[in-house]
Amino acid sequence: MTGSDRKLIGLRGATTCPANSVAAIENAVASLIDALMEHNGLNPDQIVSLTFSVTADLDACFPAAVARRRQGWDAVALLDCQQMAVSGDLPRCIRLLAHVWMPAAREPAHPYLEEARLLRPDRLSHN
Repeated sequence: MTGSDRKLIGLRGATTCPANSVAAIENAVASLIDALMEHNGLNPDQIVSLTFSVTADLDACFPAAVARRRQGWDAVALLDCQQMAVSGDLPRCIRLLAHVWMPAAREPAHPYLEEARLLRPDRLSHN
């Protein structure tokens, strides 16, 4: 792809975990990343950076550490941070913001999985 037929965009997404455990977080992160990659037709070399934010009730492991173990993700800049605490927020939630190179003509898909679908009622029919 040349610069004229691609664009740098931000993709959002989120999911929830059934529990605060390493296994639950690993599964949730893997599902979220798989959906991000599949729905947008991405390869790891198209991802510039990915930031995860998690609610304070998820502290069993780092989502970025899960992503870092993926094949081909050694050049992706990864970061974890804690989501701002807001009363009534969705519990056990993992959000992401990915900066990716995509074909200019492709419509971006923002995956919202599990209970995180409630965060984007405007996208319920797209997930």
